[in-house]
Amino acid sequence: MPTSPSLRERTAEPPRPSSRVKAGQPNADGGRRRSERTALLRRIGLRVLALAVLLGLWQLVTALQLWSPVLVPSPTAVWRALLETSGTHDGVRGYQGHTLIEHLGISLRRIFVGAGAGVVAGLVAGVLMGTLPWVRVVLEPAVAFLRTLPPLAYFSLLIIWFGIDEAPKLWLLAIAAMPPVAVATASAVASAPTALVEAARAIGARRGQVVTSVVLPSALPEILVGVRLAFGIAYSSVVAAETVNGLPGIGGLIRDAQRYNQSDTVVLGLFAIGVSGLLIDAALRLLADRLAPWRSHA
Repeated sequence: MPTSPSLRERTAEPPRPSSRVKAGQPNADGGRRRSERTALLRRIGLRVLALAVLLGLWQLVTALQLWSPVLVPSPTAVWRALLETSGTHDGVRGYQGHTLIEHLGISLRRIFVGAGAGVVAGLVAGVLMGTLPWVRVVLEPAVAFLRTLPPLAYFSLLIIWFGIDEAPKLWLLAIAAMPPVAVATASAVASAPTALVEAARAIGARRGQVVTSVVLPSALPEILVGVRLAFGIAYSSVVAAETVNGLPGIGGLIRDAQRYNQSDTVVLGLFAIGVSGLLIDAALRLLADRLAPWRSHA
C-alpha cells in the first residue's frame, strides 16, 4: 500500500541547476573571444611582416642597381612622387593640376556609377534568366559573349558611338561589370530550394512574392559574390576606360606618366588603385556578412 509523502518531501524545493555550469559559461565565452582576438592579431602580424619583407626586398633590389631607376623606381622615389602629387610644389599643384586624391576620387566616381549600373542590369537579367527558361535561352549566349570580351576590344566602338567624354567610360565599366552579376544571380536563383518555393506557393504566394520573399534571400550570398567580382573587374578596367581623355583620373594619370617614363608616378598610381580596391572589397565583404550572416555558417 503506497505511503503518502512526508511533509519534508512535499515541501522540498526542486533541485537547482549547478552553479558551476553557469559560472563556467562566461569563462568559455571569454576564452573564445581571447582566442579569436589572438588569431586576428596573428593574421595582422603576418600580413605586416610580409609587407615589410616585400618592401625590404624592393629597397635591396633598387640599392644594388640591378635595373635602371626608370625601370624599377625605389620606394623613396615613389614616396617623393606621393608627396609631389598630394600638394603644391614649385607652383605646380599635384599632377596636371589635380592632386592624387582628386584623381582617385574622380575614378572612383566613374567606377561606382558605371559598375553600379552594370550591377543593376546584371541583377535584373540574372533574375529573369533564373526564373524564366526562355529568357535564359535568349540572354545566356549574349552574357557569355560579353564576359569573354576584354574591355579594350569594344572601347574603340564606344568612343565612335558616344565621343570622348564621360559616356564611353561609364558604358565600358557597366558592360564589364554586368556579366558576373548576371551569371551569379541566374545560377543562384535557378538553384533556390524547391521545398521553400513550393511551400510559398502552397500558402498562396504569387510569382513575384515567391521571387522577392524566397528566391532572392536564398540567392543573396551568391549574388553578393557576383557583385564583388563585378567591382573587381571594373577596377581592372578603369585604366582602359581612361586611356582616352582620362585626365583627371587615376587611370589617366598612369597613362600620362607612362608617356614620359615617370615610372615612380606609374607605380604610385598602381598602389592607389590597389589599396583603394582592397578597401572597397573589404567593405563589400562586410556588407555581405551583414546582409547574409548565415553565409559564414553554411
